[in-house]
Amino acid sequence: MRSPRLAAILAPGLAICLALGVSFGANAQTTTPAAPAKPATPMATTAPAPAPAPTPAPAPMAKMPMATMKMVNINTATPAELDALPQIGKARTKAIIAGRPYASTQDLVTKKVLSQGVFNKIKDKISVN
Repeated sequence: MRSPRLAAILAPGLAICLALGVSFGANAQTTTPAAPAKPATPMATTAPAPAPAPTPAPAPMAKMPMATMKMVNINTATPAELDALPQIGKARTKAIIAGRPYASTQDLVTKKVLSQGVFNKIKDKISVN
């Protein structure tokens, strides 16, 4: 006894096989598959040259030990130089630049650009001349 559900599942596949000329059973004939088509362009016979090894980039100033950082003039420093100082991000960099010129480094605290705590962390790395 055949299940109607099984016939419903197999019918579309059977129709495709019949449309393609696939035979089933004892009288089925086997056919050899067609040879694959040749590519339009010849394939490369050699492997591509390996990419050159990347050269290590110099460490950013923010990741360098404080002893190796150069002094930063707060009156002439670029935003990138200021941003590289510890505890100085984009907002504080903009505030430092907006408050220029400074007569002394302590002006960063007196003009309320930096808190005393942040100033204490960078005071040995900044100058005004």
